[in-house]
Amino acid sequence: MAARSRYEELARQISAVGAVKRGLARILPAECPGGSATVLTLLNKYGEMRITRLAELLAVDMSVTSRHVAHAVENGWLERLADPTDKRSRILRLTPAGVELLDDLNRRTTEMFAHNLTDWTDEEVGQLNTLLSRLRDSFSCRGTGGCVPGKHSGDCRAGHSDASYTRTPV
Repeated sequence: MAARSRYEELARQISAVGAVKRGLARILPAECPGGSATVLTLLNKYGEMRITRLAELLAVDMSVTSRHVAHAVENGWLERLADPTDKRSRILRLTPAGVELLDDLNRRTTEMFAHNLTDWTDEEVGQLNTLLSRLRDSFSCRGTGGCVPGKHSGDCRAGHSDASYTRTPV
């Protein structure tokens, strides 16, 4: 286990990550807030789903999820379709406009990181990706289910065994 002072420094560094998140928020188009971008990203990654599943992946209340979905539908990025297994429910699906917006967001994000990390090597960027992924896994595995990081059981992350589970937009 690392010394307490190392954890204190880690807390300061993680707090400073807010500047990176604000930079990411600034590159989003005005009509696409972060919540909408995250909804689109998750639907792109996991495919069509019910809003209840989306709320689970977002780890937020249904009312928050509904607002994000309504915004994305109003802008033509998502559509609600009848669920073939339960006509009372709706399935969310990306529209071509939503896919196009995601492509633009991915381009913007990639360009932002490429611009700001020009003095980083590919190896350093890879190390950061690995360590951030490990940090995320350590936090997601310490919940009520309590799994061991790196040895995910099927019930880790409240039923989400995909090691790339994320709440971040792009």
